[in-house]
Amino acid sequence: MLCIRGPIPYPIHMNLPSDYENDFDGPAAYQITVLGSIMSSWSERLEGMEINRLILEDGTTYTILSGNLTDQAALTGVLNTIYELHLPLVAVNKLQITGSKREDFPPEG
Repeated sequence: MLCIRGPIPYPIHMNLPSDYENDFDGPAAYQITVLGSIMSSWSERLEGMEINRLILEDGTTYTILSGNLTDQAALTGVLNTIYELHLPLVAVNKLQITGSKREDFPPEG
């Protein structure tokens, strides 16, 4: 059993002011890291994300997916595919895109 004494440090996004705007409904760029290997031929099944592998000196293999996703449904689809492959999820990062607009992303459909 884990026992924490004192205040619980919530992630920073939970402490943002109420007027803070962050668009989670539209397109965004993501980097997703999983433990294990995904073949590059899976790119289309993973919403066209770029697939790169990182192999550490001890042989541990991480797959890093990166790319633009049209919305949260597309992100959920990618995460469900990773779940179905039984690969442990290490990190999901929404990347900051400077100077881009919704028009920069491929159209839905």
